Amino acid sequence: MQRLEIGGYFAAWYALNVVYNIINKKVLNVLPAPLIVGSIQFGIGALYCALVWIFKFRPFPKLTAGGTKAVASVGAYHMLGQLSTMISLQAGPVSFSHIVKAVEPFFSAIVSGFYFNSWMKPQVYATLIPVVGGVGYACLKELNFSWLAFGAAMASNLFFALRAVLSKSALQSGKATGTNLTAPNMFGLVTVTAFLLSIPVALIREGSGFSALWLAAMEQVESKSQFVRAIFISGLFHYLNNEVMYMALGSVHPVTLAVGNTMKRVFILVASVLVFRNPISMQAGIGSAVGISGVLLYSLTKQYYESLESKDPPSKKGRPTKGRGRR
Repeated sequence: MQRLEIGGYFAAWYALNVVYNIINKKVLNVLPAPLIVGSIQFGIGALYCALVWIFKFRPFPKLTAGGTKAVASVGAYHMLGQLSTMISLQAGPVSFSHIVKAVEPFFSAIVSGFYFNSWMKPQVYATLIPVVGGVGYACLKELNFSWLAFGAAMASNLFFALRAVLSKSALQSGKATGTNLTAPNMFGLVTVTAFLLSIPVALIREGSGFSALWLAAMEQVESKSQFVRAIFISGLFHYLNNEVMYMALGSVHPVTLAVGNTMKRVFILVASVLVFRNPISMQAGIGSAVGISGVLLYSLTKQYYESLESKDPPSKKGRPTKGRGRR
């Protein structure tokens, strides 16, 4: 039942994220102000959280001093990661951004290893290679290199890896961080923090020219109300897909989440092909198959070595035994 629940989280996360990416790219094509659009999306998510707490659909979380510090750190990384992603999507094609962001599992594996001081077997890390390579190969046909898109996507990989690891640590801390700090409430507080931090960043960078960009966007769209509705929907779906992602994070390792995040990019690629009427190449199909196979291999390898460690008595761990050599 737990695996079915986690699978449901991943399915909902993928579906919501695909819709968000399509709507978000259409908005950015008309309104090239990624920082302000990203800040508005944070604000829509923060409004949603406030309404959920005001109407008591969820109990309001209460933080300790340590919890407040943890939420502030995670909120900063969430803000930096999302705005970096928005810059990358604005600077280059969607496919190129997702090629670069496919290496997020490597960042997550390294960050979680150092932070938790817990490293998996080299064989487990090796299974991440076909995951990243397969997704990258699937997206390679539309490659259009941009240093800004590349740098922003790489930065978002690091920020999101830090976000996932620190979030996992806070969720596992129990009452040390506060009460009612469930995964949805955690992301709600993170979203509010990210919104407040993003306002000065967006205004300083894009505030002076935003009015001209907005007027130009209004001249391009057929319906102003539909465009405003698209911005609102993009913000709502951005929040909901990340909330579901946090619910999944509460049950899986950060590296597992990063692998799922990599596979999500295959679905985004396929959806963008269907929406924007681009032909599906044999290369995209092969890359997707390799990536999916890599995810299966990662899961099986990780479970195998975890089962071996669970069978090894604690008293024998760390002590060499007769006849056993290093592997």
